[in-house]
Amino acid sequence: MASRQEISAWRPSVPGVSEVFHAHFTEHAYPMHVHDAWTLLIVDDGAVRYDLDRHERGTPNDTVSLLPPQVPHNGSPATAHGFRKRVIYLDMTQLDASYIGPAVDGPDLTDPLLRRRIAQLHAALATPGDELEAESRLALISQRLREHLRPGPTAADAMPDRGIAQDLRDLLDERYVEAPTLQEAARLLHAHPTHLVRAFSTAYGIAPHQYVTSRRIDLARRLLLDGRPPGDVATAVGLYDQSHLTRHFKRVVGVAPGQYARTTVRSRTLRRPSYVKSVSDRPPSLVGRRCRQGRAESAQPAVAEVGRDGFEQLRR
Repeated sequence: MASRQEISAWRPSVPGVSEVFHAHFTEHAYPMHVHDAWTLLIVDDGAVRYDLDRHERGTPNDTVSLLPPQVPHNGSPATAHGFRKRVIYLDMTQLDASYIGPAVDGPDLTDPLLRRRIAQLHAALATPGDELEAESRLALISQRLREHLRPGPTAADAMPDRGIAQDLRDLLDERYVEAPTLQEAARLLHAHPTHLVRAFSTAYGIAPHQYVTSRRIDLARRLLLDGRPPGDVATAVGLYDQSHLTRHFKRVVGVAPGQYARTTVRSRTLRRPSYVKSVSDRPPSLVGRRCRQGRAESAQPAVAEVGRDGFEQLRR
């Protein structure tokens, strides 16, 4: 089968959502990488296998996968015909750092109601004017995710000496655009360069240079969604030139930055995703058609009824 790639990406005007990403890949395999946001993933066709914290995971039986920020993971098709996925990247306002540990222990959630709500949220995010509905659905989804996860120890509960690996990660997080050389990092952290690489790779399952690259690609995605041209984005994220960006971006995301940017422009029309298979995935309208057409008097009974039942519709 010939390799096939279809993507769509955009940033909606909904607080808490940093990006929406839809993709169909037949052969692309993601390398180990990290995100600075929560990855809320559903697979509409096929399946994905991935490694998270050195454990092999997967997305069978219509599960919902929640991959935590700052934890390296990869991904590849688990079926011969690839996979079709929808992803919402959630910022830390929806789930704070205390949920990272539980999510690492159990990233795949079997919850049909949660999955249905996520599909409905995708439809709302793809429709102009439905931002309030999307915010309402997102609030219910975030609450249900928190119910699935039991918070682990917070940063304040950690040992005073977090170790050289954590110190290096803090340094790279502060300076990943103009990343320090290994020798500079070793001097700042009073450690041998080889020890830094070994400690970081052992602690996080990813080499320091891979971590920096994935942070840069995350930033590049955001700048491309803002409409910045790929050539400008390359230098803005600390890469040498556009070809350097293209090589790393395609390896991590699966497509070149130019193609990613073009789908962003098309996505601003916010069309309904072609692979939402059932009308049941489309969330119910919270305002009657007659009211939208301006016939306010005839719409009043319908609006009053929605006032009583609208929240229950959201909860279904």
